[in-house]
Amino acid sequence: MIIFWQLFYTFFLIGLFTIGGGYAMLGLIQNQVVTVHGWITAEAFTDIVAISQMTPGPIGINSATYIGYSVAQAAGMSQGWCIFGSFISTFAVVLPSFLIAIWVCRLYSRLKNNNVFSSTMKNVRPVVIGLIGAAAILLITPASFIDYKSWIIFASAFAIGMWTHISPIWTIILSGIAGFILYYPMAL
Repeated sequence: MIIFWQLFYTFFLIGLFTIGGGYAMLGLIQNQVVTVHGWITAEAFTDIVAISQMTPGPIGINSATYIGYSVAQAAGMSQGWCIFGSFISTFAVVLPSFLIAIWVCRLYSRLKNNNVFSSTMKNVRPVVIGLIGAAAILLITPASFIDYKSWIIFASAFAIGMWTHISPIWTIILSGIAGFILYYPMAL
């Protein structure tokens, strides 16, 4: 049961000290779950990020959910406890933002005309961009550079997203089909 407290504490701190959303928290999540606690490998973390990007919802929350389940499963717990691990991680990563949002909403009416508050919000933007950039750099691992086929699928999906009006859902489906054809031609 200590694992649940560790999950709660870890993801609560990640949620508390991350500004800028899910992509900004990926670096902190990777540091905690791969380096500090050793709950998962760097390659597994890259896979979790990929899956979290494809599933509906914010990537940081999706990652926390998946990691909570995986950690409980690796600890030999039943499926019910694994789901509880998902819940704890998700709840913990969201809780600080929820509490801070309530607090800021209450204070905003008093602070909105304050010059210090306005300039602080303006100066936080570059920090958020840096955190997102750091997350991108952390995800560039040898496991990310799988082979030329992956890069062809990436370039095609990028081109579709940039220069056509095809829905992102269809882009994901087409990328999945292309991946299946390129990697499993014998199955056809």
